[in-house]
Amino acid sequence: MKIKAIFNRDGGTFRTTDMTAYGSKVEAIFRDAGHQIEIATVSGAEMQQALEKTCRRDDLDAIVAGGGDGTISAAAGVAWKTGMPLGVVPAGTMNLFARTLKLPLDIWKAPEVLAQGTIIDGDIGSADGRAFVHQFSMGLHARMVRYRESFSFRSRLGKITASTRAAVGVILNPPDFEIEFDVDGHHESRHVSAVSVSNNPFGRDTLMYADDVTAGHLGFYTAPPLSPPGVAKLALDVLRGKFRDNPVITEMSGHALDLHFPKVDRKINCVIDGELLPMGRDVALRIHPGELKLLVGADRPGS
Repeated sequence: MKIKAIFNRDGGTFRTTDMTAYGSKVEAIFRDAGHQIEIATVSGAEMQQALEKTCRRDDLDAIVAGGGDGTISAAAGVAWKTGMPLGVVPAGTMNLFARTLKLPLDIWKAPEVLAQGTIIDGDIGSADGRAFVHQFSMGLHARMVRYRESFSFRSRLGKITASTRAAVGVILNPPDFEIEFDVDGHHESRHVSAVSVSNNPFGRDTLMYADDVTAGHLGFYTAPPLSPPGVAKLALDVLRGKFRDNPVITEMSGHALDLHFPKVDRKINCVIDGELLPMGRDVALRIHPGELKLLVGADRPGS
């Protein structure tokens, strides 16, 4: 294959990596596997433009994007719209989509798997047309991200520290709001503290990421209004990989989910693949089965 790799030098692990040496190593790995590869290392501010320009090329068989979850989400959105196969080098804090793809979380080992890999037809979600590879969420998660972004941090450890402080803030001040939803024709209203919609259902005994990116439906999770102890218990279960076993979580699945917020009287936020974004009173969430072409390890199930 002819491939171009684009690495976000501002993303997570790459900030402390000799990117010249890393690019040379990746180039050698792919060329030894019989591929042609170009390497580009760009800033976070340049990443979107670089992705769009590369995915418009008609002489490439795939792109490889390297960075944190936000970078990978942006790359997937562009790849989905253009039909370009996408490989992932995880360089962020959580690397949730890479976990779903069963890729090594070591930036030096992931290219070895991709160079020997194959292309599959994966699923991608959308929220009002905006792509997401991991999840759309609001309530507890959105408030935590908003709190976290109010703190200053410049490193992976700083981000973890800010996230911990933000989590304590949310535990002490959990949200409570009303939603109306329609899942594949089933209509219901609820008061909740949290909503999460995933690109395929979350796995069991894992952090909040899907086991399979080819199952073809959204996971839909809600938690009722929670007290501070209830939020603390839920946070602990998330960290233990027992999110789906928490008794307050209600789980559904479907292909089309429409959310409505009948009592919105102020600005509200959602989180899409880790990015805090403003949200309107209505959100249409959809799954697009098989529409994201992915470069994955040859021994991955479904490949």
